[in-house]
Amino acid sequence: MPHDATPKTIYWHRDLPPLDAEAVSEHTIEADSSRVPRRFSRSDDLWDRCYAELMENVERRLLQELQRLGGRYARVHDEKIEPKHNDATGESWLHGRFGYVLYR
Repeated sequence: MPHDATPKTIYWHRDLPPLDAEAVSEHTIEADSSRVPRRFSRSDDLWDRCYAELMENVERRLLQELQRLGGRYARVHDEKIEPKHNDATGESWLHGRFGYVLYR
């Protein structure tokens, strides 16, 4: 492994952690993207930007939870991502809810 590479700790859906990993508990976390100044749709560049940011945020949150809970790996098995909009401000963002299993 290269000197600056970090070991893989987050696994998504069909990816599985190492065979020696022991499932400890199941958890859910939520994350949001930044707000943007208008509504957007799935085919919009703003959606893509918000989606990329949401995924960065959830990965950061998962790493924090691994550290907080004393886990070694997290495997996300469920996700729900939906657009949100505040009519008063005209802002939109993506909200995600992710179910994962914590492994040691």
